[in-house]
Amino acid sequence: MHRSELNAYYQRVRRLSESICRPLTLEDYVPQPIADISPPKWHLGHTSWFYEAVFLDERIPGYKFYNPHYKFVLNSYYDSFGSRIERPLRGTLSRPTVKEIFTYRAYIDEQMMQLIEDVEEAKWADFAHLLVLALNHEQQHQELLITDLKYILACNPEKPAYRRDLSIGESAKAIELSDRFIDFSGGLQQVGWQGTGFAYDNEGPPHQAYTAPYRLHNHLVSNGEYLEFVRDGAYRDFRHWLEDGWKAINDEGWQAPLYWQENKGDYCEFTLGGLRPLDLQAPVTHISYYEAEAFAQWAGKRLPTEVEWEMAAQQVGADPADGCFFDDDRLHPGPPGAAQGGLHQLMGDVWEWTGSAYLPYPGYRRIAGPLGEYNGKFMINQMVLRGGSCATSRDHIRPTYRNFFKTDKRWQFTGIRLAEDLS
Repeated sequence: MHRSELNAYYQRVRRLSESICRPLTLEDYVPQPIADISPPKWHLGHTSWFYEAVFLDERIPGYKFYNPHYKFVLNSYYDSFGSRIERPLRGTLSRPTVKEIFTYRAYIDEQMMQLIEDVEEAKWADFAHLLVLALNHEQQHQELLITDLKYILACNPEKPAYRRDLSIGESAKAIELSDRFIDFSGGLQQVGWQGTGFAYDNEGPPHQAYTAPYRLHNHLVSNGEYLEFVRDGAYRDFRHWLEDGWKAINDEGWQAPLYWQENKGDYCEFTLGGLRPLDLQAPVTHISYYEAEAFAQWAGKRLPTEVEWEMAAQQVGADPADGCFFDDDRLHPGPPGAAQGGLHQLMGDVWEWTGSAYLPYPGYRRIAGPLGEYNGKFMINQMVLRGGSCATSRDHIRPTYRNFFKTDKRWQFTGIRLAEDLS
């Protein structure tokens, strides 16, 4: 990537983070209703601190941090950079102010754009690769901004909309779907990132993986299908649930997906456009791994493994251009459209839970230094999701992308695709 291209890419990503926050009131920047959620103000500050810690401090002789306290306040989980405020306490700080964070962002942008111009040619390739990683890191926080804001607004009894102009429920009618499974031969195939562009370290190294013949459902589980699960009393029937899942739904009082609201047997769903009638054709979303696995059990099916998902994506030529992503400005999954190789919505709309634990690929080694903390140290007690969502930027996703969350998390745009053995 040439300097001018990287400079333009940098500015585009940085502007987008601030654009996401444009509809907010000043008060929206601060709340943190649960530990999993970070205040928008913190996201804007953290993504700026990341450039300061990884680039400016490392590459500018005698560099002095903009504010030495920001290292403690805006560090996320990087032990390499020292102590930090505990995650659940990010929303307790009134300072730095929102205005100070935006001033900080402007300062970092000025320094970074100058650094892009000043880096020596001999060091350009390594610098550019690292900066592309940092920009992908900010894109991840843009997705978190969207999902965290949704949770923050949903906690308000007024259920305020993030934006009233979103086209949720206003798209063209869904196509007529045949309810069927698509067969895949499985076998021994190479999976993992093999391209020449950017990918995260956890997407490799590429390696041979085997899976027996299998089938994938041609569409995501819809709200209407999940509603049958709810109305069948599944949340009161231990037989469908893993032990930890049964404990979670009872401890937390779950009776339906996050953001569903029931009124005399009818359901509405809180969206970033406010409360809307439940779209029975759209994919169910905001469910935990426990709920996805329980639904599969109830339906007599299972969740696909991540290898099965990726092999299917290879075979059908999965293309992010055909999915619903952040770029489409819906910010909510919609009814299925055209299929790729018989599979609808394989990319975009909702992250698809797999039945695979998030573990290192054969031959994986953590990167030395702070970036080794980015993915590798989380390879325990989490499950893999694939495909991206309506809150993911289209140029951020790939069929090899491995997202991961703990089994009880529901605030992301997560959904279900069923699988079964072919034999």
